[in-house]
Amino acid sequence: MIRKKIFNNTKSAFKLKSNSELDRAIFLFSMMNYSSLVKAGSALTKFSLKLHLPVETLIKKTIFEQFCGGVTEEDCKPVTNEMYDENLHSILDYSVEGKETEEEFDAAMRKKLSLIEYASKSEEISFAMFKPTGIGRFEIWEKVSEKISLSEDEKEEWERVKDRVNTLCSKAHELNVRLYADGEETWMQTAADDLMEEMMRKYNTGDKVLIYNTLQCYRWDRLDYLKQLHEKGKKDGFKIGAKIVRGAYMEKENARAKKLGYPSPICESKEATDVNFNSTLSFCLNHLEDISVFIGTHNEVSSYLALQIMEDKGLSLEDSRIWFSQLYGMSDHISYNLARKGYNAVKLVPFGPVRDVVPYLLRRAQENTSVKGQTGRELSLLREEKKRRRGDKSTKHHRE
Repeated sequence: MIRKKIFNNTKSAFKLKSNSELDRAIFLFSMMNYSSLVKAGSALTKFSLKLHLPVETLIKKTIFEQFCGGVTEEDCKPVTNEMYDENLHSILDYSVEGKETEEEFDAAMRKKLSLIEYASKSEEISFAMFKPTGIGRFEIWEKVSEKISLSEDEKEEWERVKDRVNTLCSKAHELNVRLYADGEETWMQTAADDLMEEMMRKYNTGDKVLIYNTLQCYRWDRLDYLKQLHEKGKKDGFKIGAKIVRGAYMEKENARAKKLGYPSPICESKEATDVNFNSTLSFCLNHLEDISVFIGTHNEVSSYLALQIMEDKGLSLEDSRIWFSQLYGMSDHISYNLARKGYNAVKLVPFGPVRDVVPYLLRRAQENTSVKGQTGRELSLLREEKKRRRGDKSTKHHRE
């Protein structure tokens, strides 16, 4: 039986945090407990940056250092090496969002190519990733998803988007690096799903699974989608890489569905999302001969479920078809304790110029406030570790 205490070890979870870093994390997660504070802080940050007020140092010393590895890949090296010493791998995510021009998309693709090469040379970097709308306009993904006819210029634009995706997947295949496409809003996702299926057909042949697509399980249709993809893979001889997450755009999705008068693509409750995620997780773990799974979750129950299935099936802890992932700066109690036990655990480490990663950071803060209980659990573990350290200190002092 999997011991239900594995994630309670705060000494292991926060081993790499200094006392001042622990205090900063406690402060930030306390703030995130209040959605009104997050909303006001987000608005103020955007406003200050727009007016070019000198707030970058403040951002860097607080939320940036909590959730980002640094400004450049080189900045991230001490962080990724330190984690790797604890058996915890990394994914570097150049988290610059909201670009619009072809030149910017080409530049983003070149950046991603360099990160694939970086991953191929760095033992501690186990995956590379890209965001579809980081290398092509949102509107073009949306039009293709909704089967709206494209103008001649748009057809050429779409070909360039497809070429960028293929260039990344081809490079990952050539250098033997796992690469996943991030999940985004439903109204652009169909085009991304179709394109990533094409990439899997092309590059996930034989026993190697290098190309992964993201399934956001707060969408009630994702398990059926995976089952259909699995059937196609078996029939046509390609393997599936599935990154499974709960999802990141719930409020936006529900609001759009309501506004445009179509049924919401999102599960009706948090409980329904949990059931859907766990069913999708179980399906992947029961079909490992065809599906490699990347479990992106901050949820302890889902993590325990995966560990239990692995144990019941007699699977090796470091089975290369199963990876667990959390975001840098969050859920260290899951990541470090899994790594310590010998599972494949990986942190997504965002980096980039402070000003440019602010949209990503604000999204993180807002997501944190909308996940019920998440911030509270994080906070109680951080406080517990602080208390434990005080106890250690006084015991030591007492002994002396």
